[in-house]
Amino acid sequence: MTHHTVSIGVVQCAFSDDISANIAKVECFIREAAGKGAQVILTPELFQGHYFCTTQDEKNFARAYPTDEHPCVIALRKLAVELGVVLPVSIFERDGTCYYNSVAMIDADGTLLGVYRKSHIPDGPGYQEKYYFRPGDTGFQAWPTCFGRIGVGICWDQWFPEAARAMMLQGAEILLYPTAIGTEPQDSSLDTRDRWQLVQRGHAVANVVPVAAANRVGTENGQTFYGSSFISDQVGTLVAQLNRTEEGTLVQTFNLHQIRTERAAWGFFRDRREDLCLSRGDCLCGPFLKPPMTRRFGCLSPC
Repeated sequence: MTHHTVSIGVVQCAFSDDISANIAKVECFIREAAGKGAQVILTPELFQGHYFCTTQDEKNFARAYPTDEHPCVIALRKLAVELGVVLPVSIFERDGTCYYNSVAMIDADGTLLGVYRKSHIPDGPGYQEKYYFRPGDTGFQAWPTCFGRIGVGICWDQWFPEAARAMMLQGAEILLYPTAIGTEPQDSSLDTRDRWQLVQRGHAVANVVPVAAANRVGTENGQTFYGSSFISDQVGTLVAQLNRTEEGTLVQTFNLHQIRTERAAWGFFRDRREDLCLSRGDCLCGPFLKPPMTRRFGCLSPC
């Protein structure tokens, strides 16, 4: 019996507001992770510059590019080919008159498999993303890469169990979340680091799937990002973690065949009661998947 293994890498670092310098820095850390054996390497959310959503400033719309013209995508497609690694690349995307917080999924041969656009858009002190980004229109996706089927959510998507489940229903074998999260400007006593990790570890448990998150560190515009990037195994155990301030990489190997068998044995997908989906408002997948996909992925209501 052939065992299908995959090595997940995570990058955590601080960023300047110079896109060229940030690309060069990320490339160095990707090389480091690949040197440790990583085949799928996750970098933080919107690493092209400072996290600009702390305020509403129309000048920031100039940071966006069409996907195939984005400097981060152009550079990392070349690097993916050179190293033979899969790279989900978080970008500020411009599509005509619309702007999105997106991930371009680059396969190990440099193929751009497509784009996922962030579905859940936060709006609060320090995270004023609704000013910049439209809610995603792609639905959740699980990408068929050289190293397995990979689901990618983006930051605020991390908090929603429907996002993880929708990707799993499409056959995801790994869940990845690029992130930019840290202090809460309105309340210096509020530290969400632990609950941020716990909710994602819950996705790992409920779906029997490895989960990894990449965050940034450092202080930008008075906001301190708390790092703590991690890799969780399929039972929710933190198997690799960086601290709140260090820059570096994590790498962990998983046996996807073994995990697939374990997932089947637990019966979470066998025992799902999709027949209890009552309406579009209650539907697990209706608001999150394109209409043609809702029935395919288990919603039996007419949504």
